[in-house]
Amino acid sequence: MEISFYQYLMTERDPYKKDDIILFANEAFNDRIFPKQSEDYDEVSRHLEMNGDYLPSLTIFDEAWEIYQTRYQEK
Repeated sequence: MEISFYQYLMTERDPYKKDDIILFANEAFNDRIFPKQSEDYDEVSRHLEMNGDYLPSLTIFDEAWEIYQTRYQEK
């Protein structure tokens, strides 16, 4: 089953834990223009470059994307 990156990211949300991916997920939840249906790395990356001021480093996105691919993308 393939899901969007946003759907994966929402599985990482947690109000109590504070690692980088969880903080990213918590902030992405509040990003009203996040590309919620996208499964495309470039589309999500462009959005974060232009609108992701809540993300201190795109390295965090890259780490989350790797987890997303491992768990949810068909091989």
